[in-house]
Amino acid sequence: MTTIYVPGDSAARSVEADEVAALMVAGAAARGLELELVRNGSRGMFWLEPMVEVATAGGRVAYGPVTPADVDSLLDAGLLEGAGHPLALGLTEEIEWLARQQRVTFARMGVIDPLNPADYQTHGGIVGLRKALTMSGHAVVEEVLASGLRGRGGAGFPAGIKWRTVLEADAGATGQKYVCCNADEGDSGTFADRMIMEGDPFTLIEGMTIAGVAVGATMGYIYVRSEYPDAITIFNRALEIARAQGWLGDDILESGKTFDIELRAGSGSYVCGEETAMLESLEGKRGVIRPKPPVPALQGLFGQPTVINNVLTLATVPMVMAQGASAYQELGVGRSRGTQVFQLAGNIARGGIVELAFGVSIDDLVNDFGGGTLSGRPVRAVQVGGPLGAYFPPDRLDLPMDYEELAAAGGLVGHGGVVVFDDTVNMAAQARFAMHFCAEESCGKCTPCRIGAVRGVETIDKVIAGIDREKNLVLLENLCDVMTDGSLCAMGGLTPLPVRSAMRHWPEDFGSATTGGAS
Repeated sequence: MTTIYVPGDSAARSVEADEVAALMVAGAAARGLELELVRNGSRGMFWLEPMVEVATAGGRVAYGPVTPADVDSLLDAGLLEGAGHPLALGLTEEIEWLARQQRVTFARMGVIDPLNPADYQTHGGIVGLRKALTMSGHAVVEEVLASGLRGRGGAGFPAGIKWRTVLEADAGATGQKYVCCNADEGDSGTFADRMIMEGDPFTLIEGMTIAGVAVGATMGYIYVRSEYPDAITIFNRALEIARAQGWLGDDILESGKTFDIELRAGSGSYVCGEETAMLESLEGKRGVIRPKPPVPALQGLFGQPTVINNVLTLATVPMVMAQGASAYQELGVGRSRGTQVFQLAGNIARGGIVELAFGVSIDDLVNDFGGGTLSGRPVRAVQVGGPLGAYFPPDRLDLPMDYEELAAAGGLVGHGGVVVFDDTVNMAAQARFAMHFCAEESCGKCTPCRIGAVRGVETIDKVIAGIDREKNLVLLENLCDVMTDGSLCAMGGLTPLPVRSAMRHWPEDFGSATTGGAS
């Protein structure tokens, strides 16, 4: 029986993957052909979705983008034998865009059936957890620390240091510690967390369990944005399967260790992507920022020591444990070790997922992997790191993607989002959008963010309208200083990044040269 793969990923489903899958099954039955349908995760080549693969003796052969109208011609041409067709892409693993990547976190993405535990183990799953269960908590933490793995949610804080802090923290009379996974993926142009939860959920479960075993936590929570209904459904099913496999519960793989996970859906607040606001929401309160100290590693969820990591961070842990810290440490540059899952979006010809070692240039991502703009017009700006990330002009796209280099250039890696704009974009309007976004999404806890963003919109409107332009540009710079230095969290503290980068690189859109304070 031939196996065909039609992605069940949300991106593929949005372009009729469900209809293609149903027609494949019906069409094969009508022709007396036998096939096994697997709804895998997406390979990340979104411009080719739905991308159908067929297992042959020589490997998987890919076809795409396949529409419902293409199904009959594919079956008649010999799809189940991997025959030629105008939509044929060749062997999947030989597609250059995919073959040139260095997939670690996404190694199984699109390869396995997301809810098949045997498939997961065949492709290296649970090896890391089994290894961790034979080690002391300190040994596991030191392995993660030695790998150089840093938080992939945006801050880039070393995961091992955070874990060690929780491991050594006093949990009081209850002894309770927690692991919280931040899946509130609110950055525009990012989708890697969703893809993990839909396409390889067991790797996140395994990573959280390893963290729990390492630091002495017995309970974990995943905080996911409510806008991800498919991810929520698939992940809850994966949790049930993991418990049945003995990967979660009171006696994990007969080790005597206890750890379980519960998924909680948020209610659509961007600021709940900030770790302390997320904790407030998890506790059933309004999602507002907590002042620091104390840090969550010491007093986090319900006042107990808590590991908080992003989906990509925790989903990378199983590979680090299975292959060893040195294998991960060999990838990357400087203090940015390992790989990053870059998400290409916006006005781009080939949008999707590119996982590469840190150090790849923005230009390689945008113009090589991404193929330039979808419109065919010149690139004018690239925003890196989400809606609070800096904009870079074409002459700065040689910047390497690593934490320190981007920070020195006035930017940030963030969650790995890369959003492209062509030469029709107005950068004053983009600066205004940043302030407006902050005004809409601020939790209201601190004055610089709550009031500063509103004043920012008003000031940019005056600049655009030509009202006391030079004075208002100076005022806007001063306002950015206040927001950067006075905000309690990154919501207000980082909003000046896109504003200042737009003012610095595209002063003509503001009607005047900017002051020297832009960065």
